[in-house]
Amino acid sequence: MSKTATLPATALPVARTLPRVEHPSAEALRMFMRNPSAIAGMVMLLAILLIAIVGPMVYPADPFEIRSAPLTPPFSEDAWLGSDYLGRDVLTTLVYGGRATLLVGAVAALLSVAIGITLGAFAGYYGGRVDAALMRLTEFFQVLPALLFAMVVVTLFSPSLVTVTLAIGIVSWTSTARLTRAEFMKYRGLEFVRAERAIGASDARIIWKVILPNALPPLVVSATLAVGAAILFEAGLSFLGLGDPNQMSWGLMIGSSRQYVLSCWWAVAFPGAAIFLTVLAVSLIGDGLNDALNPKLRER
Repeated sequence: MSKTATLPATALPVARTLPRVEHPSAEALRMFMRNPSAIAGMVMLLAILLIAIVGPMVYPADPFEIRSAPLTPPFSEDAWLGSDYLGRDVLTTLVYGGRATLLVGAVAALLSVAIGITLGAFAGYYGGRVDAALMRLTEFFQVLPALLFAMVVVTLFSPSLVTVTLAIGIVSWTSTARLTRAEFMKYRGLEFVRAERAIGASDARIIWKVILPNALPPLVVSATLAVGAAILFEAGLSFLGLGDPNQMSWGLMIGSSRQYVLSCWWAVAFPGAAIFLTVLAVSLIGDGLNDALNPKLRER
């Protein structure tokens, strides 16, 4: 009879399970969702957006209409949040003013980021004379007082939402351009970029499809913070009387009632609180994104 040789249990091969590698985006999302401050900012911002978007649909009204006696205090029957010096309902102007303020902030930040990324990408990728010329242009805009330059732009043209948005976008792109330039200078000499050049990839493909996706994390954080800065910018211009007089905004509410701040504090306090909460929410989200997208900060 033939005997079958059996190996001892210790000699049998042991199957090893490789550790599961988590995708960087999934890991970043998990880190963001574990950040209580970022979640609080997200909830606050979603609530503000919901009120600004759905509020006018649920409560259709004219924000410039006189609805009660002037200087009506808050928690009155005619006006829950009081009325301003003209008798306009503060709650109505607050809900309708959020649309213009948030729209200008988002579009101006998008314009600022688009200009900054484009110029910074070209400067960081090409280097040499292109970098020198674009950086001199960036420095020219950087040394100009941003608010004063925006005031000049709005004054030269009609003070409308489009003009205010363009003015904010034109004067606030310099920091994004410098950040993008630094990221492109860091990546342009790495192996995967040189491999793309070796296979004959065009400069446009390398810039927009190879380097930019890898440089996005700090740029996303910068874009998020740019929204809060643009909202403050719009409020400052409207406070100075350079906003669109035909569009209600939180800055216009504060600017039109600044002379009555002692006798009509609610007309200034409520829109000021709305601006504060919006910028705070955006800043919390930006900090959360920075912690989630920066590998060095994930270990904290």
